Amino acid sequence: MPDSHLKTLRFAAAFRDSVLSGYNREKLQADLIAGITVGIIAIPLAMALAIASGVPPQYGLYTSIVAGVVIAITGGSRLSISGPTAAFVVLLYPISMKYGIGGLMLATLMAGLILIVLGVTRLGRLLQFVPNSVVLGFTGGIAIVIATLQLPDFLGLVSTEPTPETYVGKVWVILQGLTSINPYALLVGAVSLGTLILWPRLNSRVPGHLFAITLSTLLAWVLNRYLDADIATIGSMFSYTIDGVEKAGIPPVAPHFDWPWNYPNAEGQPVGLSVGMLKELVGPAMAIAALGAIESLLCAVVLDNMTRSKHNANAELVGQGLGNMIAPFFGGFTATAALARSAANFKAGGRTPMAAVFHAGMVLLAVVVLADLFAYLPMSALAGLLLMVAWNMSEARHVVKLIRRAPLEDVLVLLVCLLLTVFVDMVAAIATGIVLASLLFMKNMANQANMTILDDDNPRVKERLPSNIRVYKLSGPLFFAAAERATTPLRRWQDDIRTVVLYMDGVPVIDSAGAVTLVSAIEEYLSRGVQVIIADLLPEPRKVLQRSGLLTQQDGLIIVDTLAEALRLVREQEKAEQAAAQTQALEEALARGSEGQGEAGLQASPPK
Repeated sequence: MPDSHLKTLRFAAAFRDSVLSGYNREKLQADLIAGITVGIIAIPLAMALAIASGVPPQYGLYTSIVAGVVIAITGGSRLSISGPTAAFVVLLYPISMKYGIGGLMLATLMAGLILIVLGVTRLGRLLQFVPNSVVLGFTGGIAIVIATLQLPDFLGLVSTEPTPETYVGKVWVILQGLTSINPYALLVGAVSLGTLILWPRLNSRVPGHLFAITLSTLLAWVLNRYLDADIATIGSMFSYTIDGVEKAGIPPVAPHFDWPWNYPNAEGQPVGLSVGMLKELVGPAMAIAALGAIESLLCAVVLDNMTRSKHNANAELVGQGLGNMIAPFFGGFTATAALARSAANFKAGGRTPMAAVFHAGMVLLAVVVLADLFAYLPMSALAGLLLMVAWNMSEARHVVKLIRRAPLEDVLVLLVCLLLTVFVDMVAAIATGIVLASLLFMKNMANQANMTILDDDNPRVKERLPSNIRVYKLSGPLFFAAAERATTPLRRWQDDIRTVVLYMDGVPVIDSAGAVTLVSAIEEYLSRGVQVIIADLLPEPRKVLQRSGLLTQQDGLIIVDTLAEALRLVREQEKAEQAAAQTQALEEALARGSEGQGEAGLQASPPK
């Protein structure tokens, strides 16, 4: 089957097909180089995305390590690299602000369970039903929100006000803080962002993220040391405590087991595990699962196009679910496939899921060995990194192309999704976008459904039709939104009609409402003694009409394979009727002649 990769479930399909089926030294070397390369890219991104999601940076690293390994081994896409992603920032930040890191981990755990259910129930093909305009709309909206959230750190703004929940409130706080711009922080952020913009033109094998972060970190260290620039760094913003001693930065400790409900809530107390808390987190968990499914499968599709291979969608959902269920027990939060890192994995020569495992190992090594150096990373440089991520995520070129070339309906859906993502929330944007796109699609399909009368001039008819014969051609899907309008000509009763031919080769689908409307019209004709011939009935509509009982119990109803056969039958019936009429007329004439001769004989005979 051409779409079997969307319908089947083969647990750990990618790992089984590419590693267990035969793994050699050449693949190992390629995966190791790719894993190290992507790991270097993932380290600053994981920390920046954790901070943007409202949690300390080490949790982003733990997510990349734990979820990255679990999803790689149990998922369905060979080259996907999973970890924190920018798409979740808008969704995770409000959760962490309201429930703390503990609440975020519980929501992640619940979302992982939902993803497993989606995979086991073979719902991996649902991505097919998310229109491109919806995807571009909400990713563009997320990019706008992410870019807006990075401005305070990028500009070095000082604000003591709590971050508002609404987008307008966030923008207002930023505008009020523009008087406190730190020019040194802005310079460091600009160096980071400018390096990332210019780096691809150099065609260097060194990851641009590594060079940009290294250069901006050195610049920030010099400015802080010699000019007292007061540039915020991870060390000045975050701290940890070991053996009663508080230290700046992130702990040089590998992920370790702990119950997710032992992590703090927004007030700093253990979040706990209760039915009430789980009920409150059901909505956020469902939103996380929905976005995780969309983003991971979308990434897998893009990688399929790059590698000319096929992922197993349901196995990928199960792998994503396991990764998100296990990560919270080791300090991780929400993870999904990251398109930019996955594409970098492919470009760096990755061959199997082992590249993702090596990427996680690289991040683990950095946590244990380089954690003290991470304290020097400037916040404005990480903000510049996320500004670049937001720009790439926006897919501005595709958006402009769609606006210029796509139908007005698609542009409307895109703009609605974008605006709802920015000003309301992403869940409302996706739900509204899909509903709106579905309604517009049904409207377009309904407009395509119609019924026309084929007359003698139509090339399909070829010969003159009797005046009491009507041939109706049905076209387009006959469903609830189109059935009444499309069958209107059929319901215009004419007393002189003796046979109706329904030519249905252009009807690919009939739903229950369409079947009821069509069957009702046909039964009305049959009840009036009008013969109905159905020609060129396609398989799917035939099944629906068979279930309705129409095709098996009606006298006067004939089903033929082609229109030509229907017209031949009509003409044969016409000839038979004409012959019968002529025979009857002759018999009547003979009868009348016999009666006339008898009367003449009686008149000529003399009376006895």
